Amino acid sequence: MPIDLLVEVQRTKPDYIVYVPRSVDGLTHDTGNEHFLVFDGPDGSMMAVWTQSVYETAGDHRIVFARSDDEGVTWTAPIKLAGPDKLGDGYMASWGFPLVSKSGRIYVVYNQFQGIDDVMPQFAGTMDCRYSDDMGKTWSAPQTIPMPRSPHDHPDESVPSNWIVWQMPSRDLQGRWFTGFSRWLSKAVRTPPHNNSWTSWESVVEFMRFENIDNDPEPRDIQVSYSAWGDQALRVPHYSNPMLSLAHEPSHVRLPDDRLFCVFRTMSGLIWYSVSADDGETWTNPRPLLRKDFGEPILEPICCCPIYPLSDGRYVLLHHNNDGRYQGSLPEEAHKNRFPAYIALAEFRPDAQQPLWFSESKQLMHHDGLGLGPASRTDLGVYSSFTNRNGNDVLWHPDRKFFLLGKRITTEWLADLTVPGA
Repeated sequence: MPIDLLVEVQRTKPDYIVYVPRSVDGLTHDTGNEHFLVFDGPDGSMMAVWTQSVYETAGDHRIVFARSDDEGVTWTAPIKLAGPDKLGDGYMASWGFPLVSKSGRIYVVYNQFQGIDDVMPQFAGTMDCRYSDDMGKTWSAPQTIPMPRSPHDHPDESVPSNWIVWQMPSRDLQGRWFTGFSRWLSKAVRTPPHNNSWTSWESVVEFMRFENIDNDPEPRDIQVSYSAWGDQALRVPHYSNPMLSLAHEPSHVRLPDDRLFCVFRTMSGLIWYSVSADDGETWTNPRPLLRKDFGEPILEPICCCPIYPLSDGRYVLLHHNNDGRYQGSLPEEAHKNRFPAYIALAEFRPDAQQPLWFSESKQLMHHDGLGLGPASRTDLGVYSSFTNRNGNDVLWHPDRKFFLLGKRITTEWLADLTVPGA
């Protein structure tokens, strides 16, 4: 039975529709849409960058940009910033993220594959960048931002690092852009995988700080400093091979006492977290995320699990509320356990060991398990972003890495979620 896109886009009951592919089978080269980052434009608009392709890993990843001048109701057609128009047209570009300077210059930084594969082409690449001084109408030529060699990289310096930034950077206490990132260890130095699944490729969480964006440098002159670097990187044991670390896709928020609270996905069936008391320079040893001190752990398969601030000072955690064995699936079967999507409400507990405590989880959306697109993806709410504008809190997310949608998170919807008291 043919899929009716006008019907299917409404399956998760979105409040905003940003992008609907022009086909289902991939012939229009736009049926893979993910890593959807919506942000405030310097001119008061809303802007977005994302990674588009036929489907993830197809080889045609490209970075695209769009904008909205009516608070996300309608969006321009995307324009390509980097990567091929279709398979065979050049090297892929993946995982773009924006940095806006105080003058209004918009930088988009991304992973540029250079034809040398190590762990995976969409991870192995240089840190490239383009910028716009006219609100996205025109863009500079791409340049490469220098990256230092890591002990987790291949000993051959011609082999690029394996890295991605997946969430919106935030301003640190000195106004510099700061973000966590995933680093996969090179095949040459990693703990060998114990099975044939990508879920046992060793990875760690690190952080980067863009020191001089507000000076409007050329990309090649952007200065980046790193923390949780090398042997200080955040590690989490794999559930069936504890000598191997599986930790990536960090998401952080600022606490009322100025500490940073960071959650990340693992291969343990749980979300883990770490805290920094010095603005991201050093971090506590990671530990499982609990509902409260000495409470139950919060379940999650190997899938991104971002935390976002609400306009009222509380926080929401987006996750999937299962340990990877959803409906009898195995933890390695990520195509079977990344739905439905849930929200847990969080509040600050200043005197607690774990400074954020969480409510029980409430189902936010479901697609009834129907796969979509050439790869029949079922991921729901993954590689998302969040905006707070005029009290309107919106989760922007890819639905099955196909549609790009927005869903309001309202006080009324959250009203029946109760966070444990101190």
